[in-house]
Amino acid sequence: MINCIHATGEAKPKNFLSISFSASRRRGGGRRREENARKFFGFCTRESASVSEARIIGHQGSIQNTFELRSIHTAKILSIETSCDETAVAVLDINGELEKPDIKILGNTLLSQMHLHEKYGGVYPNLAKREHEKNLPILLEKTLEQAGFPSPAKGKVPKAEGVDLIAVTSGPGLEPALWVGITFAEKLGKKWNKPIIPVNHMTGHIWSVLFEGKKMELPAIALLVSGGHTELVYIKDFEEYKIMGRTRDDAVGEAFDKVARMLGLPYPGGPQISKLAEKNRSMNHESRIMFPRPMINSGDLDFSYSGLKTAVLYKLRDLSQPSPRLGEGGLSPGEVEEMARAFEDAAVEVLIKKTRKAILEKGDIKTLIVGGGVSANHYLRQEIKKMAQNINLEIQLPSVEMTGDNALMIGLAAYVKVKKDPGILKNHAPIIARGNATLG
Repeated sequence: MINCIHATGEAKPKNFLSISFSASRRRGGGRRREENARKFFGFCTRESASVSEARIIGHQGSIQNTFELRSIHTAKILSIETSCDETAVAVLDINGELEKPDIKILGNTLLSQMHLHEKYGGVYPNLAKREHEKNLPILLEKTLEQAGFPSPAKGKVPKAEGVDLIAVTSGPGLEPALWVGITFAEKLGKKWNKPIIPVNHMTGHIWSVLFEGKKMELPAIALLVSGGHTELVYIKDFEEYKIMGRTRDDAVGEAFDKVARMLGLPYPGGPQISKLAEKNRSMNHESRIMFPRPMINSGDLDFSYSGLKTAVLYKLRDLSQPSPRLGEGGLSPGEVEEMARAFEDAAVEVLIKKTRKAILEKGDIKTLIVGGGVSANHYLRQEIKKMAQNINLEIQLPSVEMTGDNALMIGLAAYVKVKKDPGILKNHAPIIARGNATLG
């Protein structure tokens, strides 16, 4: 069981199509589409899917790269995202300079497995893998239909003559889930004779802010916060990344989910904690609970959230002692709200202080980027905007709808990658799923 990036209550991306599991099973057409697509692609799983650094039996070498990107000014990209428990496919038409590209969303579908993993309090990799295998063919057909491509004949491959390249998440994430997307992209690349571009999932979160239409000025600092990552990244130029600091144990989103579970809140816990914390703040009184701010004065830019989580556990035990008011133990609703607020206050304060330190240390920063699932958190957005304003720095955040995993950001990250280095279109190396892939 693994926590992914649901610690935020991220909403779904703009212009998306959500397909429910029950609907696809109820309608005969949905089942037929699934069976036909599976038949055509010969979709298979691999025994080696969970093995780190396992290699795809490559189709890359046989693909003729007919796409030259015409001096890298425009591209129509089909993108695939399967890093955790969202299956997503999109088609984007992108042109222009990287600082402010013109992005048209032609098709976009996303299917979340959250309700399947909810009872486990986290994501089971093999369950996620199975659901991706089942749903990718369906989402591909729906996305191409949205984008105006003709519907395929029964058992035939969807045609996508106008697509220039295929982008797929290659890591970080759950390796069994990543392999599903990679295998699917490779098969499409072979059928369509299109190049495949592997994309680091975290670059997708970084460049998701470009959907907001603001001009990007570099160098920048990116604060990336999710259930699997908490890191500060220095971006000197497009595709030039250097990690300045990262968590040494739990990611902040993982801590949100674990603390929520301690408090008896449903999964995903981040939105529940945020809701209760906001309710407590609205009462305009000082919190009576104060948790430590781990590593806030460590002198470096690393983070740690396991100690904060432990502090919550100890406080919970203290407050849960038997009492005349609560009987055999347990917290009152007001105490749960106070605990949620105190935890969120501590978690966010460390993020803000470390980010400010990174900006001031570099001295040449023109933009602060905030991305990842936890960037949907209302209190974090509020406080980090205040900090950026106090030091007179431009800040770019994705819309709340774009904070979660989606294929749109993967397509845009591929455009950045290819435009910066067109030579990668001629790279025929096998694509490898890297669960612990890093930037830089």
